Order: sequence, then structure tokens, then C-alpha cells
Amino acid sequence: MLAPTPASPEAAGMSKAAFDRIEDHLKRRYIDAGRFPGTQLLVYRRGNIVHSAVQGLADIERKTPMKDDTIFRIYSMTKPITSVAFMMLVEPGLVALDEPVHKYIPEWKNLGVFQAGIAPAFMTRPPARPMQIVDLLRHTSGLTYGFQQRSNVDAAYRDKQIGAVEKAGTLDTMIADLAKIPLEFGPGEAWNYSVSTDVIGYLVGKISGMPFEQFLKERIFNPLGMSDTDFFVPAAKAHRFAACYNASPGGMMSFHSPGASGLSLQDDPATSSFLTPPAFISGGGGLCSTAADYLTFCRALLNGGELGGVRLIGPKTLALMTTNHLPGGRDLPEMSRSMFAEATYNGIGFGLGFSVTMDPAKTLIPGSPGEYAWGGAATTSFWIDPAEELIAIFMTQVLPSSAYPVRRELRTMVYSAITDSNL
Repeated sequence: MLAPTPASPEAAGMSKAAFDRIEDHLKRRYIDAGRFPGTQLLVYRRGNIVHSAVQGLADIERKTPMKDDTIFRIYSMTKPITSVAFMMLVEPGLVALDEPVHKYIPEWKNLGVFQAGIAPAFMTRPPARPMQIVDLLRHTSGLTYGFQQRSNVDAAYRDKQIGAVEKAGTLDTMIADLAKIPLEFGPGEAWNYSVSTDVIGYLVGKISGMPFEQFLKERIFNPLGMSDTDFFVPAAKAHRFAACYNASPGGMMSFHSPGASGLSLQDDPATSSFLTPPAFISGGGGLCSTAADYLTFCRALLNGGELGGVRLIGPKTLALMTTNHLPGGRDLPEMSRSMFAEATYNGIGFGLGFSVTMDPAKTLIPGSPGEYAWGGAATTSFWIDPAEELIAIFMTQVLPSSAYPVRRELRTMVYSAITDSNL
């Protein structure tokens, strides 16, 4: 795939001085302060890369510098890719969004909704309606993540290591385990960040007739030239693989409160489980990638689902995915039961695999209606703003993503760099 050409920020209606301020901010507030090992920021506008910068280290212990081709654990930035893959099966009529999930997972047909009790003696009620595939894509399925730590259902997930950072079992064993755990709520009744996208990955494999990872490689990664994106890092590329850290010097990770300033090694790139093909292929959080590869994926989306003659999905399908699908047109704070998610702002809805900005005034952050985004647990993030023809990708490796407000800061500062708005 032809790489985009660099251009001066001014040629694309942006300010180099503003980008210099962003890099200075990242250095002073995060790298020099010991909060991040290093950073990479990539900004693309009006067909060109207008800012590309790396700072600091990819591996503190080995003093390996951050580079343009550093490979990162992108965790939940896997979710948009998995969601697009699924919609590639919807387009030819192989599956429909309003179909019940139990059509493809029969053992889930009688899933109840949690009322009381602890595993395995749960008390449940029948849901008002069956879980539909659209519920998985928009996280209204009633599934959860164990790290939410808000209910006995979450505890059952933790006991089975369902959705853990270090994955256990296989997709098949996860599906079987989930058949024995009740839903947090009836499908469509609330929004809860969950393993739903892992289930979508399972369905991609089941409906396409090929392993999920093979589908991604043959239908997305290889055609687009995303050669550094996979569920593991091969030996020949291991020297480019970043270390991952906890945002706490004591090594404790909480998704619910910031850590003290300081870092502790969470995953050594020399011994990481990501160095070998995993048994559990996680469509919700299993991929490793580079900023350049992820930019290629984002460029295809910004271009209406096509790049360089390779079409992933049609523009109307993409428009459907990037429209708020929360019932009643509500935003995340109105519907969310999550103790943690990769987006929590007022004025933000959720589409089919992406958060969607509905009202920038409610977010209190500059942006555009229709902007869509997501992030990963190790503080990676991206957003795409069709109105401004803009893509921003940020990479570092610090768990959890809730430790520091860097995403809010970057949105504010990148938008402040625009000198020639399309709005």
C-alpha cells in the first residue's frame, strides 16, 4: 500500500508551533516526570502526514529508544478492526445485525439475567428479548469484563479469566464458559464495556468458515499492506517490540484510580506472551501493531472504507457503523453501567465498534459531530474526524489508560493546532 507523503502542517491548515507545544507537553508532563517511557504521535490531515514524532524510550530497562516502527500492544484498538471485519460479512448477506446471537451460539439461547447469588448458584430472570448481534457490536449485550469489579457476575468472569489482560483458554472455551454465567442486564437495557467484541471475533470465524485471525490477515491486513499487525510479534521483529508498564511504581494496576507517578514493568518484551501465537485469539484486545499500520486502517475508513483500490466496506456501511446506536439516541453517561471504559464523556454515543461524538459542547473538548474513536488499555488511542479530514494516533505502553488525562489533553491540543477549519 502506498504510504502517505509528509507535508508541512501549514500546507494542511495546521500550526507547526502548536505541534511543538504538544511534544514539549508530552516530554515535560509525562516522559521527564516518569509517567510514560516514551510516546509516538501521528497526525494526518487532508491526505498528508502533517506531524510524526517519537520521544523517549520503548524499553526503559534496555534503554531502547522509541522509533517510528516500534510495535505496540494496541489492546482494545483491536475492536474497531474486528467490527469492520464483521460488517464485511453483513454486506454480502451472510449475517444480519438483528439476528439473535443464539442462532450462531445455540448454547446461549436460555441465558438469564442476573438477579442475585454467586457462582454457580445464580438466581436469574428471562430477558425481555434475546441478545441480538447489534448488541454485541454496541456493547448493549449484557456481557461484561471482570475488571469492572461491580457485581457477582464480574467476579465469575474473573474466576474464569474471561477478558483478562493475560488471556486464558480459547475462543471456544470462552463461549462455553459464558453459557453458564448470567447477563448483567437484559440486552438493550444498558451499555457496559465488555467481551462482546471477542464474541464478534468468534462469530467472524464461524460465519466466514475460516479462523478469525486468517480472515483478518487475508481480508484486511495483507490487502492493505499492514505487515506489522498481528496477534503476536514474530522473532524477526522482537527487537522492535516495546515494553509495557504499570502506572504505579508498586506494580499494582487499578482501572479505577490514577497511579502514583512512576512506572513498574508489566510485560517484558523479551519474555512476553505476545512473542508466540496465542491460544486465545482476542478480537477485543489481542492485536499488536505500529502507528503506521494503524494509520493505514484509519485512512481506509476516512476514505469511505477504501484505500488504494482495496475496499473493506462501503461508505453507507461505514456511515451506519459511525452513527450512535444507543437506544433513544442517548449518550454513554446516560446508559453506561461500566466502572471503566475507553470513553466516558458526556455527548459521546456508541456506534458499531466506535465511540461517536454527538455534541462537542457537552464533551467540553474541541471536536466535530460525527468524529469517531477508541483506545486501548495501555493508553494507545486514535480518532478520526471526517469533517476536518483528520486522523490522530497516539502510542505509548502504560496500563491502565485511565491513569492520566492524556487523551483529553491531546484532543484539545491537536484541535488547537488547526488554523484552517473545514467547519
